[in-house]
Amino acid sequence: MSSSGRPSRALLAAVVASLVLTGCARGSGQPPAPGGPVGGGPLAERLATETTVDGAVGHLEALQAIADRTGGNRAVGTAGYVQSVEYVADTLRRAGFRVETPTIAVTGEDDEGEGAEGTAGARTTRTVIAQTSTGRTDEVILSGAHLDSVPEGPGINDDGSGVAANLEIALRLGAAAPVTNAVRFVWFGAEEEGLVGSRQYVQGLTADQRQDIALMLNSDMIASPNAGYFVYDGDGSDAGNTEDAAAGSPTIERLLVDRLASLGVAAQGTPFNGDSDYGPFVEAAIPSGGVFTGDAPSKTPEQAALWGGRAGVPFDACYHRACDTASNIDRVAYGRMLNALAFGIGSFASDLDGLPPRAERG
Repeated sequence: MSSSGRPSRALLAAVVASLVLTGCARGSGQPPAPGGPVGGGPLAERLATETTVDGAVGHLEALQAIADRTGGNRAVGTAGYVQSVEYVADTLRRAGFRVETPTIAVTGEDDEGEGAEGTAGARTTRTVIAQTSTGRTDEVILSGAHLDSVPEGPGINDDGSGVAANLEIALRLGAAAPVTNAVRFVWFGAEEEGLVGSRQYVQGLTADQRQDIALMLNSDMIASPNAGYFVYDGDGSDAGNTEDAAAGSPTIERLLVDRLASLGVAAQGTPFNGDSDYGPFVEAAIPSGGVFTGDAPSKTPEQAALWGGRAGVPFDACYHRACDTASNIDRVAYGRMLNALAFGIGSFASDLDGLPPRAERG
């Protein structure tokens, strides 16, 4: 997660989200009307069931091993980042995905002119992109996480947890999945330098390509050791957003909250305030949402009563530190967030009820 100077999402999150959620009509872009839970279907249930925390943790261990042999981190401009790109891309290719690793220019908040991709001089890095070969390409479900760590540590929760979650889901879904809508997975580069990868990705899209993206799901820090259970505030009900979410975002929020409720967890809203890769998508009026388990702020007594854990202790005391290692995760929380994310991807890949039609996006 990028340190942008904005208030933390977890600090601003305060209101427990509703646990009684409802259905909606296709293409309305409005909150669901009474009648049943949002999302679901055979693909969603299968993907949520087959996606496992053990599989995701295996990828986290691989990222930790990369950091261990390359100086302790996976930051942009290091051998650790290069090997992280290669690990994700090679794993996807072996599973039959067509993978792209486009180069991006890095001109982040703390650019000191250092070389990137392990070389001196050039400030470039790469993003990893893989998409199903099946499904409508004008109704794309985009799921994203950032691949880089900060220089201070290996970044296993921030954001190895999102990287591994998306990789595990992609492998379980399959390159030629039985989807109605194509699913695109993106591992963004240089998030920690100021959302560079996601910003350049969105800016590089044509108007038609932006409209082709039905929604964006963000997963940044989803295994915090003193975990909270946060879902991005698509409907603006928590009064912390600094950016207005596009029509359809309330449906994303409600689907994820509903799924967590089915797992026995009462989620709270967390604001869109531009501190992760959802930011450029929100700015481009693309429906957005996602999950989050908290960073530097401390868990309140009310949150500890709701979720367990330790009040007065940060959600992740190792945020942007060397101790953000493979031992710095809560497997139970990770499994729940992984399940909710997989369920969301499977649901929207099958049906876009509650999302705006293409002509009304962007």
